[in-house]
Amino acid sequence: MSRTTRATQALARAGVSFTVHTYDYDPTADRVGIQAAEALREDPARVLKTLMAEVDGKPVCVIVPSDREVSMKKLASAFKGKSASMMTPADAERLTGFVVGGISPFGQKKQVPTAIEAEALAHEAVYMNGGQRGLQVRLDPRDVVTALKAIVVPVVA
Repeated sequence: MSRTTRATQALARAGVSFTVHTYDYDPTADRVGIQAAEALREDPARVLKTLMAEVDGKPVCVIVPSDREVSMKKLASAFKGKSASMMTPADAERLTGFVVGGISPFGQKKQVPTAIEAEALAHEAVYMNGGQRGLQVRLDPRDVVTALKAIVVPVVA
């Protein structure tokens, strides 16, 4: 497994301090984020998942703790829209250039507006996908906000 991906390159270019962590990715896991948290022996609240969605038909990225679900109503409101829905896996892969289970908010083919769950900023460090299945980066959530120009809002159900 390569420890250098478009995501880690984007973080390095942005001057973000991070460490790389690998784990055995389980393609049969019902909840990839939870499986990553268990494999890393971390609190699922500190292992964030990257989800691709659409608000009023426009793509957005949303980052939430792996043990939480996104409220579509709150997500739409966060981007001043009327409705939100999850993007299909094929559309998410096409837009980001990453495969499902390895989608990172960093280094996507096309950067889209991003929201991060406000609860995530309560942690000193969080884990996020590093652009490949079985690869996580550990970093300060405030650096995530800066690097992605993300909005910080409550979006979990």
